[in-house]
Amino acid sequence: MEEQQIQAAASEATEQIQSILDPSSIDELKRLQLLILGRLGDSNAVLSHYNEFSERSFAAVAPDFAKNTKLLKSMKADLDHIFKHIRASFLTLSRITTEKSVCTENNLPKSL
Repeated sequence: MEEQQIQAAASEATEQIQSILDPSSIDELKRLQLLILGRLGDSNAVLSHYNEFSERSFAAVAPDFAKNTKLLKSMKADLDHIFKHIRASFLTLSRITTEKSVCTENNLPKSL
């Protein structure tokens, strides 16, 4: 029963569309739809090949990425440690220099 209603509705819609458009326009629409379908199929095939290539390429370089990422993290930790000590040394030297300049200024003759 429901299937007959669907068939009847589809037939009615088809008849109304055919009454609006001439047969050559419908044929042209069908041709364009098939052309678009073919191009979409070609695009899908190209993208599928590209995805497979990308997957193989990533699998080939993933271990290198992991190794180099680990190396970079280690280098960053080393540099952070080095710069921490440089900052501490700079502060110490700055403090010592300031103390010496204060001592020297106090010993200067008043005529200067």
